[in-house]
Amino acid sequence: MKNYFAHETSVIDEGSEIGEGTKIWHFSHIMPDSKIGENCNIGQNVVISPSVVLGKNVKVQNNVSIYSGVICEDDVFLGPSIVFTNVINPRSAIIRKEEYLKTLVKKGASIGANATIICGNTIGEYAFIGAGAVVTKEVLPYALVVGNPSKQIGWISEYGHRLHFDKNGFATCLESNDKYQLMNQKVIKI
Repeated sequence: MKNYFAHETSVIDEGSEIGEGTKIWHFSHIMPDSKIGENCNIGQNVVISPSVVLGKNVKVQNNVSIYSGVICEDDVFLGPSIVFTNVINPRSAIIRKEEYLKTLVKKGASIGANATIICGNTIGEYAFIGAGAVVTKEVLPYALVVGNPSKQIGWISEYGHRLHFDKNGFATCLESNDKYQLMNQKVIKI
C-alpha cells in the first residue's frame, strides 16, 4: 500500500523508495534504487535516475533530470529545467558509468531555473544559484552565485534575502530577523 501520490502517467520502477506524503506528477519517471524522502514534490516530466537520493521536502520543478551521483539533502529547491551532469568528458561511443562523479546539494539550497550544475561539486547549505547560472566549482554555504561560469556576488539568508554585512561582519535577514556573521569568508547563523 503506497503512502504517496503518483499521477497515472508517471512510471515508478520497482526497487525505488518513496517517502510518505510525496507527490509525483505527470510523465515523471522514478528509476530503481533511487530514494525520495517524505513530503517531496516531483513536478511534471522529471527523471530521477538510479541511486539518486532526495531528502525530505525537496521540491523538483518541471523538466528536471537528476542523474546518478546526485544527492540532495532536506529542503532543497530545484528550479524548472535545471541540468545536472555526472560525467566530466562524455562521449557517445565511450561508456563511462564507472566514472560518474558525485554532486551534493546541501540542506536548504535553491537552484534557479535553467541552471547547469557540473558534476563533482558541492553546493553548500542555503546557497542560492541564480537562474541560468553554470556552476563549475564548489559553492559556499549561504553564497549567492550567478552567471556563466558562475561567480559569487554576495550572501543570502535562509529565507532567501540578500545579506548586507556591516563593518563588524554582522547582518540581519529582512524577513526573519535572524542574525548572521561573516568571518574569514564564511557565514554562520548566530
